[in-house]
Amino acid sequence: MEQYDIIVVGAGHAGCEAAAAAANMGSTVLLITMNMGVIAQMSCNPAMGGVGKGQIVREIDALGGGSGIVSDISTVQFRMLNKSKGPAMWSPRTQNDRQLFAHTWREKLEGIHNVHFRQDTVVGIVVKNNTDGKACITGVTTGTGNTVNCQAVILTNGTFLSAVMHIGEKQFGGGRAGEKAAHGITTQLAELGFVSGRMKTGTPPRVDGRSIDYTKLEEQKGDENPGKFSFSDETSPPRKQLSCFITHTSTEVHDILRSGFDRSPMFSGRIQGQGPRYCPSIEDKINRFADKESHQIFVEPEGWNTVETYINGFSTSLPEEVQTKALRKLPGFSNARIFRPGYAVEYDYFPPTQIKHTLETKLVQGLYFAGQINGTTGYEEAACQGLMAGINAHLKIQDMNEFVLGRDQAYIGVLIDDLITKGTEEPYRMFTSRAEFRILLRQDNADQRLTPLSHKIGLASDSRLLRVQQKTKFSANLAQALRSESIDPETANQAIVPRGTEAIKQKVKLSSLLLRPQLGLAEIASLSPTISHLTQDFGPLQNEVEEQVEIQMKYEGYIQKERDLADRITRLENVALPLDMPYTKLNSLSMEARQKLTNIQPSTLGQAARISGISPADISVLLVYLGR
Repeated sequence: MEQYDIIVVGAGHAGCEAAAAAANMGSTVLLITMNMGVIAQMSCNPAMGGVGKGQIVREIDALGGGSGIVSDISTVQFRMLNKSKGPAMWSPRTQNDRQLFAHTWREKLEGIHNVHFRQDTVVGIVVKNNTDGKACITGVTTGTGNTVNCQAVILTNGTFLSAVMHIGEKQFGGGRAGEKAAHGITTQLAELGFVSGRMKTGTPPRVDGRSIDYTKLEEQKGDENPGKFSFSDETSPPRKQLSCFITHTSTEVHDILRSGFDRSPMFSGRIQGQGPRYCPSIEDKINRFADKESHQIFVEPEGWNTVETYINGFSTSLPEEVQTKALRKLPGFSNARIFRPGYAVEYDYFPPTQIKHTLETKLVQGLYFAGQINGTTGYEEAACQGLMAGINAHLKIQDMNEFVLGRDQAYIGVLIDDLITKGTEEPYRMFTSRAEFRILLRQDNADQRLTPLSHKIGLASDSRLLRVQQKTKFSANLAQALRSESIDPETANQAIVPRGTEAIKQKVKLSSLLLRPQLGLAEIASLSPTISHLTQDFGPLQNEVEEQVEIQMKYEGYIQKERDLADRITRLENVALPLDMPYTKLNSLSMEARQKLTNIQPSTLGQAARISGISPADISVLLVYLGR
């Protein structure tokens, strides 16, 4: 009988990251997927990153994951969003070649010696009680009748568990167009004591780009000097880019869409699952915002060598003829030909209060959930969970300490902590607003925050760590030089006054000039041959170092205040709560607190404090019980 260290079920974004991480750390991994031809498929929008999500992709890359590199290789357009705001809000985003993205991920996985593949369907997990009487994973059973043994299983089933697709009044079994649903796992997990629910997601129609009149659309180009996701030297910014375009709906479009509401599965009650609040279908938008006469629609290319076009903002499950009629009333779409209609997918998920911060389930040892099975939405959210599950599954079977990121260390830590302490009844999506320490968790410093941690556990490479150390050293040298060198008014004023800032009247340090919002490091360097010469010694890291130093010095006060706050809050994280804490017997706790603490079983007082319904008085009771 076959034996692997870890079996990963599903080869979407979570599954790919999980398999790669565990295998790169030394585990033998079997990646089981229903269709080898759609590994790392971008089921919806062919894009990575965005507000909050771009930070996650950079964190995945900093930890040694693959999403950043794969995104860079398949980029057709790069944009840094929110540049008009502070650096805590800057969010990288790429439009990607859908086929190249999937091909690159598969090629990357096939290049990892410890990753093995199997095209099959997993219909159940094999569970036995260990010597402590606790349920423990020993393998999986497949649709072809095979049993494969392992020490850990990571379920990354995406939208496929008991999935049903909806187009108008038509229903089809399947988790994605042309692909069947997965059955059996939900039933078995329910028998083991897991609670499941239903969620919904959707996708818009795809259109033949040759049938669109782009002269009637607003062009949206990529950045003039594009960046990239990966901190490594494996990729480069794109040399050429494709444009996206923008059009708008109208009251006429809305009226046509409303004419199909009586056949809409969302309004008729055929769809029971909750859909994503922040990525609603077009029918949901015009229903919820009935007073709004127009909505933006983004027209996005699917790749370099295809005319297939993604109609972002037009997600729908209305009857196909209604979709077509409404779509053709958009400016530029009068002759539009639909390749594939939009549809909704309803699927099973498991409320994430049933898992630990390692993403291991509380009921079955060695069983991990990652991705949409935990109630999240989005490639990036799924990918980071897969990465963390793969890391922790490997560490567990090697009897090593778990790897958990705090809310002050990473957006990934925020996401997982939110899921476990708060749960979710609707598809969870990351935003910068969810992170209370977002000034610390910027996209530009993800490597400095996370690569040293990842290197310690054996995932991030030596070359990655060396690059971070060089960046940190160069940044410190440049900051010191700026704080040390002074400049006289005669030299400075002729350069700074034309830029709209006040003249100086006496010698000042270059660092004080950099604090002025009108001046950047480029202007300061032009005033000082020493600084200019120093930055040229940084080689390929020059742009990163200059950006890092400018941000650190301009926002130094804010950064320090947030660090101090994080340190104070972290004290609660250091107060551990016993696994056998008798919450039900602590009568001084509110009834809600007793129920939620018993159900969620937080591992620290900080986690307990973040659970919805837990009051400061409840925390005080726990402190008294612990003798604090």
